[in-house]
Amino acid sequence: METLHGLVEHIVYHNENNGYTVMALMCQGDEVMCTGTMAMVNEGEYIKAEGDYVEHGTYGRQFRIASFSIEAPEDLFSIERYLGSGAIKGIGPSLAGRIVKKFKEDSFRIIESEPERLAEIKGISERKAQEIYQQFHDKQDMRQAMMFLSKYGISTAYAVKIYNEYGSRLYDIIKENPYQLAEDVTGIGFRLADDIARRAGISPESDYRIRSGVIYVLLQASMNGHMYLPVAELKAQAAEILGVSEEIVDRQLMDLSIDKKIIIKNIEERPVVYASMYYYLELSTARLLKNLNIKYEVGLTEAERQIQRIEANEKIELDEMQKTAVIEAARNGVLVITGGPGTGKTTTINTMIRFFENEGMSIRLAAPTGRAAKRMTEATGYEAQTIHRMLELTGGPEDKEGSRFERNEQNPLEEDVIIIDEMSMVDIHLMNALLKAIMPGTRLIMVGDVNQLPSVGPGNVLKDIIQSHCFNVVMLTKIFRQAMESAIIKNAHKINDGEDIDLAVKTPDFFCLKRNQALDIQGVIIALVRDKLPKNVGASSFDIQVLTPMRKGELGVERLNKLLQEYLNPKDEAKREKEQGDRLFREGDKVMQIKNNYQLEWEITDRYGIPLEKGVGVFNGDMGIVREINFFAEQMTVEFDEGRKITYPFAQLDELELAYAITVHKSQGSEYPAIVMPLLSGPRMLFNRNILYTAVTRAKKCVAIVGSGQTVMQMIHNQREQKRYSSLDVWLGEV
Repeated sequence: METLHGLVEHIVYHNENNGYTVMALMCQGDEVMCTGTMAMVNEGEYIKAEGDYVEHGTYGRQFRIASFSIEAPEDLFSIERYLGSGAIKGIGPSLAGRIVKKFKEDSFRIIESEPERLAEIKGISERKAQEIYQQFHDKQDMRQAMMFLSKYGISTAYAVKIYNEYGSRLYDIIKENPYQLAEDVTGIGFRLADDIARRAGISPESDYRIRSGVIYVLLQASMNGHMYLPVAELKAQAAEILGVSEEIVDRQLMDLSIDKKIIIKNIEERPVVYASMYYYLELSTARLLKNLNIKYEVGLTEAERQIQRIEANEKIELDEMQKTAVIEAARNGVLVITGGPGTGKTTTINTMIRFFENEGMSIRLAAPTGRAAKRMTEATGYEAQTIHRMLELTGGPEDKEGSRFERNEQNPLEEDVIIIDEMSMVDIHLMNALLKAIMPGTRLIMVGDVNQLPSVGPGNVLKDIIQSHCFNVVMLTKIFRQAMESAIIKNAHKINDGEDIDLAVKTPDFFCLKRNQALDIQGVIIALVRDKLPKNVGASSFDIQVLTPMRKGELGVERLNKLLQEYLNPKDEAKREKEQGDRLFREGDKVMQIKNNYQLEWEITDRYGIPLEKGVGVFNGDMGIVREINFFAEQMTVEFDEGRKITYPFAQLDELELAYAITVHKSQGSEYPAIVMPLLSGPRMLFNRNILYTAVTRAKKCVAIVGSGQTVMQMIHNQREQKRYSSLDVWLGEV
């Protein structure tokens, strides 16, 4: 490792989020380009830097800094340069010159120890002198804090957040209860706080640690869709993660309950534990939903006549359940319509739109994802939005619910009727935000397939609403003749009913290629996606989606993505690449956002790069293409649906993964020209009817199953699903 001493001549690039900096360092008359993570470094400062010279493919020889420290400027020129660099607000080049001319080498000492003397200089009042002093000290305090936090392995980005949250209190918090960070600072979870605590010498059996660990287990459970955990499961999981006995965990539950961090209730005659947020979220959702359930007087004869007129005008014929759905929508403040593929949900929605339009009522259509909203628009001819757009997402932090949406109790939606499609995808967070923006008197119509997988986020909203028996539910069961001509729809219903499907029959839209070895299956997948299916379905290889139940293994998401990347977007000198952990991103790659980020900004531009529209927010499951990797700026640009471009700092690339292959869970709400599904063997929990049904119903033109026919049959007969702990149906029955 080499050491450089020099003057920061010019900062070329600085990333505020992660501290990554590109700068020119003047060392003994030579300019050296340096890169590294450096918070709080300014032009004009002298630094001591340790690191190594590296050869960059594009930018040539650079010095990569591993660590650095600030040194006192060596001469009057350097002191003046630093003071005039903008490092201290209120001092520009002209004022810096006057300070140095007056106080010479004593300039720093005067600012720090005798700031009132600055008022001796023309242009500096006593108030301004104090402001300069404060700026100087804040800068020093923050730099000191950065150095202190770095000893605990805390990155620059998190160090800035911690300093902004606590100021000088951070030293006591780190030494006494670092677990407080997990509660107060966005992005710092239990694992990081626990690592800091270990470095700070906090006991593994500390009350703070146990309590934080319990909350962590509950929040991890929410990431798996649960609203609560049974007490026994919670204690067992917390004890295992913390490496302590269940008795030690148990002792902290009562204290957490008294502090209102957790809520303990009896559900189905057994004690369960909620993180407080999720308990109140479910309770609030139940109350808001019940408030909307107003009954309206509607003349049955006139309603039937109006439906007949719509049928005649639109040249359609509704079955009895579809007519019932339209009438019930007019009669009820809340209505659920559910049914499988081909049962006429879209036709029913279209009829409702015409019905309410004829009544002079305003209507709003929405769906959980951009793809689902686009499909809804195409099917109805009526503009549909994502729920987030409809609620006017603002980009506030995820944990500050009220600041996220402009539409809420104070600024509700003004439409008379709101229709939400793909309701099975809506989690408890989004449902609660939606209901806050709907006032009693507005009709809410929820449409979805209850047999699909539940939402990626916590809760089981659609299923719980139906199971509560508190609202009118219309179940569409008739498969229309046109739909029955589709082998996809025919087989989807057979799967859902637990009936065997004939895999020997191969149709252009549904077939099974039997293979018994993972390597053979991989080869067939590549051939189908790259060569055969694009011509058959009139789509590109990138539009065809590989769906698999698993993440790991030879036929899991991770392995298949690496394989498909190699064949669909191979290495090319013209394409830049970026390694991030065990992932490799390449320009042209198909990628997916894997967590909700309400603050990332996007823009839509015309072909000349002029912005046409701007907004915030990218969501779990959104898919896009990597358009540019910029090593100089340390960022990657991804283009999502509708031409939305988002620029990710390299530090945030853990929010993305390759998406040539995705899990069935991640495919919810999306529709693809064709899906390819490898099935050989795997855990019964994942290889079940629900997974197979959801995968098959994602395909528009073709389903290709590759693997074992026996596994397909086992999945059809396996009704075992992962239990999801939710209780919206319970609270709907009680409020």
